[in-house]
Amino acid sequence: MTGTRKTELTISGQPITKKNSQRLIYAKGRIMPIPSAQYKIYEAAALRQLYVQYSGQPIEYPVNLSCVFYMGTRRKCDMTNLLQSVQDILVKAKVIADDNYTIVARLNDCRVDYDKSDPRCEITLTELLPFEE
Repeated sequence: MTGTRKTELTISGQPITKKNSQRLIYAKGRIMPIPSAQYKIYEAAALRQLYVQYSGQPIEYPVNLSCVFYMGTRRKCDMTNLLQSVQDILVKAKVIADDNYTIVARLNDCRVDYDKSDPRCEITLTELLPFEE
């Protein structure tokens, strides 16, 4: 049984992974991966959208994270990398306090689908009651 608090958010635009969109730079005597310019644009747009949709305190209680990624193409993608990008953006937008297992305690009902005319990511954060963790 799920808790009573539920947060639903949508990030419009083609979902992009942080990991597969990296550039390598040489800094401080070593090679470091940094996000691509394309990912940084996506992240900035996602943050603007989330700031409008969510104005509460960062979530610090255990939640189930559900993400439905509607891709604009049928190209294969890595859902694990998409989930990691969304979690990083949720932390940066201060929707969740952290993306560790004490807050993102469960990942259920996540999937990748196709919508050529409206690519997006639909996010649902549902509170988990203590016995559900």
